[in-house]
Amino acid sequence: MTCLPTPAGSVRGSSLETDGTTIQRFLGIPYAAPPSGANRFRPPVPVLPWTGVLDCTAPGPAAPQNPESHAPPGSTPRAWSEEACLNLNIWTPGTDGPARPVMVWIHGGAYLMGANSDAMYDGARLAAAAGAVLVSVNYRLGALGFLHLADLLGPGYGDSSNLALLDQLEALRWVRRNIGAFGGDPHNVTIFGESAGAAAIGTLLGMPASEGLFRRAIMQSGTAERYRRLEDSAGVTAAFLELCGLDGSSARELLTLPVERLLEAQAALEQRVAAESFAVPLPFQPTVGTPSLPVPPLEAVRNGVNRGVDLLIGTNLNEGSFAVEMRPDSAADPGYPDRAAAVLSGAGVPPDAAPGYAEALSGLLGREPGGKELLEAAIADSLYRQPSNRLLAARQDAPGGRNFAYLFTWRSPAMGGKLGACHALDIPFVFRHLDAPEAAFLTRGKAPQSLSDAMSGAWAAFAQAGTPDIKHLAWPEYGGRRNTMVFDGESRLEADPRREVREFFEAVRLLPAS
Repeated sequence: MTCLPTPAGSVRGSSLETDGTTIQRFLGIPYAAPPSGANRFRPPVPVLPWTGVLDCTAPGPAAPQNPESHAPPGSTPRAWSEEACLNLNIWTPGTDGPARPVMVWIHGGAYLMGANSDAMYDGARLAAAAGAVLVSVNYRLGALGFLHLADLLGPGYGDSSNLALLDQLEALRWVRRNIGAFGGDPHNVTIFGESAGAAAIGTLLGMPASEGLFRRAIMQSGTAERYRRLEDSAGVTAAFLELCGLDGSSARELLTLPVERLLEAQAALEQRVAAESFAVPLPFQPTVGTPSLPVPPLEAVRNGVNRGVDLLIGTNLNEGSFAVEMRPDSAADPGYPDRAAAVLSGAGVPPDAAPGYAEALSGLLGREPGGKELLEAAIADSLYRQPSNRLLAARQDAPGGRNFAYLFTWRSPAMGGKLGACHALDIPFVFRHLDAPEAAFLTRGKAPQSLSDAMSGAWAAFAQAGTPDIKHLAWPEYGGRRNTMVFDGESRLEADPRREVREFFEAVRLLPAS
């Protein structure tokens, strides 16, 4: 057991040996007051310092959420608590010596699920390899983190649709005040995340209140374009109220409804959105036009918000394969070209321009894509890759921090190779968990350790000094050549990979969206 005094109060943790390094871990530390009761749907309140020694030897609960529909057989749902969900975990190689870089992980899960206690996010191995202090954060999810209530409940709820992001900012403020006690450098903080976690980071980059809270950012399969306008968020709220048996006149009952009832309505809303989507159903997203997010993040970045932050961003080649392979067949579904056109339309591509995407993809592949291949690529480009390209372009419009790009192409052997370099496949490589049971479905014991060493090493180098250069992996800035590190069994640098598709999107986005 390890007892450590911090500005927030004393904490008791534990230690473990990993890869020849002793790591001290402190789990389930509260960084904000309970977001329940009078604090439901309100911004986080800083936690008051505690007296005595807080037991931090076990993870804290996750945010309220429904069980995953595609969870592996035999897995148990995450333990959650509305009252105690705003907690974080810390892994540190030591609390003495020179201050170490700090890496703060924001988990994914479509803004609906996930937890900092998921085994794949255990930070011990990465902390040991990187010589860094690892932090993982829980934040409010679903309706409790994103339901837009300003129009119904008044100005005290003006930011109710961005609470998840405000939770993350509060966690970063806690880190700034306290991480020195854990051996971390509060002036060298890198935030990193995957999927919704990376989308949150893309949004934080455009939030004025985030400036100064982190020095670097790593976005794995994320975007700065995942948000809704006020009127669209109001429509989601109306649908949610209906599913709760309420309407605008009775919306205040949301403040006291049992959280289980909120989750029931949330599950019904998820099913409704999933039935209408050929891509990734995202019923809850941040809202632009609110106090904390006045303009779209990409516009704010282009205007210079967080211009000094260094950015490392990339995607996996086959981000859309889960959505294509796991979606139940329906006789009502149109053919794959029409499904791809619907996905592209959601990204602003007019329907009459959709055939041009297939032509661009054919030029890239040197052959005509199959139906599933076309849909998968449309999802990957619309939701992930082209938004990443646009964020890089916006950052170059407001020069300051350095920019680095990657493309992950190592193919999973799962399902006979159908998933390819699928969404989330990069996580066990970064966290050095290739042999973990949770990674087995995707890696099948065939993942190259050298690739994990390269990725985790590059992430660590970037967190340390703002460049992902490591031995045997020279990685220049993105720049005008659009330099991109292609991660595979043999990693290599390419200039502007998949150029044909990027050029299609750049040309077609000049047209009015349907």
